[in-house]
Amino acid sequence: MFRRLKPDQMVECVCNVRLEELIRRGIFNIIIDLDNTLIPWGEDQIIPEVYQWVKAGHEMGFKFCIVSNSSFKRIRYFASKFGMLVAPKRGKPLSRAFKSAMVKLDGNQHNTAVIGDQIFTDILGGNRLNLYTILVEPISKKEFIGTRVMRFLEKTVAKRRKP
Repeated sequence: MFRRLKPDQMVECVCNVRLEELIRRGIFNIIIDLDNTLIPWGEDQIIPEVYQWVKAGHEMGFKFCIVSNSSFKRIRYFASKFGMLVAPKRGKPLSRAFKSAMVKLDGNQHNTAVIGDQIFTDILGGNRLNLYTILVEPISKKEFIGTRVMRFLEKTVAKRRKP
């Protein structure tokens, strides 16, 4: 069980994910979380460095699909701003959410990575399908109350440490 909670890689910020390294691994599809991975939770501002990282990814041939438990309206809004696909199914860490994203990306377990800030949703969901998983530090300390409870569990059960 605990093996499924361990990411393949940990970085401080999504901008620190080395896209060249993913290409070397044969990964060209990225399933990505929205809140506190791409943008601060509850905010509507796009961080310029994150936007540039996504833009560079598009230029390198990466396809992105947002999988989030946020409202579908919010997901669609930011997907259009970042030029990303949206998975129709939600409910991370359920496999259906990640499988629907892989269908959208025309991806498989060998060419798809998952990037997110939460162990019990993003990392667990990606690892259940044997995808390459990357854990990022949350952009903001401001979070949904349920996420704060999960952060406590991440520190105690999964022994989350900063990269």
